[in-house]
Amino acid sequence: MPLRMKLTAVTLDCPDPPALAAFYQQATGLEPHPESDTDFAGLSRGDGLFIGFQRVDDYRAPRWPDQTVPQQFHLDFAVEDLDEAETRLLELGAVKPEHQPGGDRWRVFTDPAGHPFCVVKG
Repeated sequence: MPLRMKLTAVTLDCPDPPALAAFYQQATGLEPHPESDTDFAGLSRGDGLFIGFQRVDDYRAPRWPDQTVPQQFHLDFAVEDLDEAETRLLELGAVKPEHQPGGDRWRVFTDPAGHPFCVVKG
């Protein structure tokens, strides 16, 4: 019988937790965690999901799609309109890599700390 586990948090390493939390807060509308500080910041959603951002000395950003520094994981976000999401994410400081394997189905971006993430129509 499998162990029943509910995912409640995802934490990303980064050089500047408050800045990366601000990027994702503006992109998602998640609420800032009241105990955030310069070494660890977080965002939460009403259903209990928590995204954390922790400071790592000598942080090395992933090099997507190059695997010199592998991505190790990525986040996926559903959006109503891919073009609208792209415009807003680029305004917030995301970068859209030239390599886009999803065609018209999804788009890959990197956040200000270099983590790849995808937006899909859904």
